[in-house]
Amino acid sequence: MRVLIAVAAALSVVVPAAGPAHAAAPAQCQGTETVTYSPGVTFTPRNIEITVSGQFNSCIDGAGQVTSGTYGEQFTIFAGCNDLLGGFEGQRAVQWNTGDSSVIEGTGSSSAVAGQVITTFTGTVVQGRFQGASAVQTVTLVQPGVLQCLTTGFTSATGLTTLTIT
Repeated sequence: MRVLIAVAAALSVVVPAAGPAHAAAPAQCQGTETVTYSPGVTFTPRNIEITVSGQFNSCIDGAGQVTSGTYGEQFTIFAGCNDLLGGFEGQRAVQWNTGDSSVIEGTGSSSAVAGQVITTFTGTVVQGRFQGASAVQTVTLVQPGVLQCLTTGFTSATGLTTLTIT
């Protein structure tokens, strides 16, 4: 399950970037991410459709233009609650309030800490606004409970996320 959350937090189907690249300027964003699993994740591994919806409600960039952003993905993985935490590679496309976007390509890992799964995705902006800059996104989601894995399954999680572009 923890791999499932880690994968859901960082893998994506890339949304095409709009507009030309912009000079890299530091940016810091905070927001929330919601992940849904269909069918629910149980101890029995199976194909799970993952839907990720994220929103950065508060952003500050060096140019004073980016104030918010959104991202979303949908993909299928084969997983169950017993999956171990592991590394992954992926891309994330963020649509900014300015009308353009950033595509971040990188690697990630997750760890279980005090009932939460903390996923860190580290990479480089490869397309769009902030192209060439480094990026780190951290997502903190609640770890599923054993009872959820034994019954109908773990079907969703919502947590805090931060994105730093330097």
